Amino acid sequence: MKLWTLALAVAAALLAGPALADTPYAGQQTRGIKALSDEDLAALRKGEGMGMAKAAELSGYPGPAHVLQLAAQLGLTEAQRRDVQAIFDRMSAAAKPLGAELIERERALDQLFAKGDISADRLAAATAAIGELQGRLRTVHLAAHLETRALLNPDQIARYQQLRGYGDSQAPVQHHHHG
Repeated sequence: MKLWTLALAVAAALLAGPALADTPYAGQQTRGIKALSDEDLAALRKGEGMGMAKAAELSGYPGPAHVLQLAAQLGLTEAQRRDVQAIFDRMSAAAKPLGAELIERERALDQLFAKGDISADRLAAATAAIGELQGRLRTVHLAAHLETRALLNPDQIARYQQLRGYGDSQAPVQHHHHG
């Protein structure tokens, strides 16, 4: 009987072992910056939105990168294309250095933990700086959506919504203002 109990215990431990290791963070302990994946790092360096502008995108405020990709289907005029490109270029120029700074702040926070140099005060300062940067970066992306929408007519916005797969959403297209 004792052998049977021991066998069951060993089997249970073997079965539980992989399940315990299969957590969402398993394998991430080897990252250079624990909080950022390689994809996150690349996107931040490129100035990509990383979903930061979903509040705008999903509410009828198109993003400049996607508008440029869909320029032909949206029937953009040459002036619209030029102006949206300028918005994208400004957004990218502002986002890239903020992304690089955010990476460095995350690296510094990671190192505080890795070296055991973390304290409540250092934690508060580091996360406040990271939060402020994230807010600035998100503002850059959301502002680009706001500017882009102002260049499009209601039909283009509705077509954009359709092309992006948002269907017949109840986006506030009727409140469009040309700027």
